[in-house]
Amino acid sequence: MRIDQLLASQYSRKEMKQALAKGQILVDGQAARKLSQNVDTDLQVVTIQGQPAPASNHHYWLLHKPRGVVTANRDAQHATVFDSLASYDRTPDLYALGRLDRDTSGLLLLTDNGPLGYQLLHPDAHVRKTYQVVVNGPLHADLPVLFATGSIFEDGYQCRPAQLTILASSAKQSRALIELSEGKFHQVKKMFLAVGVKVISLSRTQFGPFQLDQSLPYGAYRGLSSQEKQILVHILEESR
Repeated sequence: MRIDQLLASQYSRKEMKQALAKGQILVDGQAARKLSQNVDTDLQVVTIQGQPAPASNHHYWLLHKPRGVVTANRDAQHATVFDSLASYDRTPDLYALGRLDRDTSGLLLLTDNGPLGYQLLHPDAHVRKTYQVVVNGPLHADLPVLFATGSIFEDGYQCRPAQLTILASSAKQSRALIELSEGKFHQVKKMFLAVGVKVISLSRTQFGPFQLDQSLPYGAYRGLSSQEKQILVHILEESR
């Protein structure tokens, strides 16, 4: 939440500007630089003129998305990722950071902190995503070089470089890890189709600095750990 939005219920715009100019709005002990700065009182200590700022009450969940559900707030035909949450955790403004296809499982971050989500999803952020992939054929030894130079789709689109690690390869089935920063529609599946194999299983294990909690069963979720919250604090600090 922006500082000016956080303080709007108790301070006028003029009072906020004056406090900012005098260095009286502090975020973790450091003077705020602008009223548009994104903060979260659940993660940071925010004060104005020595008094605690109102609570921002943002929510953050790490979900192990199962196959068969869609990444959407509502869907007329299929269950959604939000159906996995208890009713009291489904705040109206909650949304997923990045989409996963219905038949793809793995890590999803859910939040109602819009500005923070925007920072993580913006193309300029180049957030790296890692997937475990199973395909229906062999993965040849030269493919990591091909993916690193940018694979090309049938329509001529050239992907950004991606890192491919082959874990096992055989004539009927192979396993690999792929790390990339793009998020085109069905991109991972199209990248493997371009080299003659079909993805039969796909799971996201990492999104930026966040890793899938392997102890979470499919469809389960939890709040962020203290270490994961510190990652968010770092992201918030970078937005100053």
